[in-house]
Amino acid sequence: MLDLGRTFLQSVERSPRQIAIVDGGLRLSYLEWAGRIGAVQRGLADAGLVRGDHLLVVLQNRWEMATLHWACQFAGIVMTPLNWRAKPEEIDYCLADAEAKAIVWEPVADAAVAASSAASRALRIGVGEVHGATLRFEDWMAAADEPMPQAEASDWSLMLYTSGTTGKPKGVPRRQRAERIAALAHVAQNRYAVGECTLGVMPLYHTMGVRSLLSLALIDGRIVCIPRFDASRALAAIRDEQVTHLYLVPTLYHDLLSHPDFAGTDTRSVRKLGFAGAPMHDALLQRLQAAFQPELFVNHYGSSEIYTFSINQRAAEKPGCAGRAGLNTRLRVVKLDQRDPERLAAPMEEGQIIAELRSDEAFEGYHKRPDADAKSLHRGWYFTGDTGYVDPEGDLFVTGRVDDMIISGGRTSRRSTSSPCCRCTRPSTRWLWPVCRTNAGARRSSRS
Repeated sequence: MLDLGRTFLQSVERSPRQIAIVDGGLRLSYLEWAGRIGAVQRGLADAGLVRGDHLLVVLQNRWEMATLHWACQFAGIVMTPLNWRAKPEEIDYCLADAEAKAIVWEPVADAAVAASSAASRALRIGVGEVHGATLRFEDWMAAADEPMPQAEASDWSLMLYTSGTTGKPKGVPRRQRAERIAALAHVAQNRYAVGECTLGVMPLYHTMGVRSLLSLALIDGRIVCIPRFDASRALAAIRDEQVTHLYLVPTLYHDLLSHPDFAGTDTRSVRKLGFAGAPMHDALLQRLQAAFQPELFVNHYGSSEIYTFSINQRAAEKPGCAGRAGLNTRLRVVKLDQRDPERLAAPMEEGQIIAELRSDEAFEGYHKRPDADAKSLHRGWYFTGDTGYVDPEGDLFVTGRVDDMIISGGRTSRRSTSSPCCRCTRPSTRWLWPVCRTNAGARRSSRS
């Protein structure tokens, strides 16, 4: 199987002059970008990082972030990205947990890195005007270099940290082969064509952003970086770059439609829409359908652990539905009080959603967290902690979290809280949350 470095070289060899990445006034072809990726790979090697090392990266969605990601794939270095809003204690924890040899950051994270005691002991690589950097990213750009594949498909590609609402975040390490297969599935399930263009809006510390980055390279496509989401800038990019598809969370779609520039912006190039990360209410679904009239409207449900659980390719026709298992996935809904993957819930019975770990997209367990493995991995299946049911047509609906349920005397009820029964309005530990119970089944009007 091809590793990710060789995968990128495929596009360089097929379409060397095709524009690969845009960031403000910067436009790089695949050949030009490869030269910069090679320069970063050389810089990382000169700094002493070797295959298997972790590199902690605290950057926004800028071309430097994407370039570091690809350089790590060539070198076999484990890309370990953090939210650019990370606090000093989060940086401390993740540097220690990943045993990262170096940290890369930009001015927006300068204060947090300066206050991190662990960062002061690591190799420090600065992007832009930062304080206390040992090395400067910009110095690596003095001369282009040819990137050299030094990794195998079995090497670790990256480690994402889940943003749990309780306890310490969990590292989710993923191999290059799983990342490549997840990107291939993303291309197929969203019906991307060669040379498409997308907005690089979803952060590259998040699996949605990583999937856009990788999938566009598979099809010789173009990614337009939006370091920090701004609806006006995003609309201008859609118009100027002729963006062909969007993959966003519902709140960003809402912001696009609500912006005063939307009505006057030519968005006819956008033919495919995909969303994940939160439920999308019927009203917003219908507004998007009317505004873009897309050829395909996809609701994607999954996680960092197993990229795709299920896909609904007719999101506007069946609102709230998470669809059916993705190309590389087997799904089940089991009874809430069970850890046995064979104890299935009946149709329309609420249970826990589980996915088979044999999935080519799956992770192999949490980083140094046997407690989390013991909770979530049972007999070859990943117990997601999400609750849901399957309707009579065989489609999945997601309703909430197992932690919100009380099982007593064979009866199940939902825990009383000040929040709604689902987690639509609460911070989500699951990066994809496609449906709430109140939105399942029939169409209902709701505020978007």
